[in-house]
Amino acid sequence: MLTTDRTAVTAVLDSLADAWGRGDADAYGAHFTEDATYVTFVGTRYAGRDDIAGSHRVLFEKFLKGTKLAHEVLDVRFPGADVAVLTSRGDTYTGDAPKKLSKVQTYTLVRDGERWLVAAFHNTRRKPLLERISFKFAPETRPKR
Repeated sequence: MLTTDRTAVTAVLDSLADAWGRGDADAYGAHFTEDATYVTFVGTRYAGRDDIAGSHRVLFEKFLKGTKLAHEVLDVRFPGADVAVLTSRGDTYTGDAPKKLSKVQTYTLVRDGERWLVAAFHNTRRKPLLERISFKFAPETRPKR
């Protein structure tokens, strides 16, 4: 894995956050492949760049108007030369960025010429209390890393 690939892949998140902060659904959607899948933390599944951009256009006008996107990269792996799997923590916010990010996200990216596009995105809300209970009664379920 080249450092430039890792840098290019993580830069996609920065660019997504920039488009989100501007409320620019078309710029946000342009980061996805034509046939991308996008699963929200509430379980809604969008299929394709047009569906992703279209839904975000409405979200940016209503529920997510004026919000920003925070993210922290946890891991980037390259199972192939033109495929990357990125795991992050993320959240939406207004005002100051949150200190703790409440969602865990998985991005599968593919190389498209000189750029990387998101082919699949999955967003899950963390439940720290349930994690602690699970780890207390079944410590072997705690992740090794």
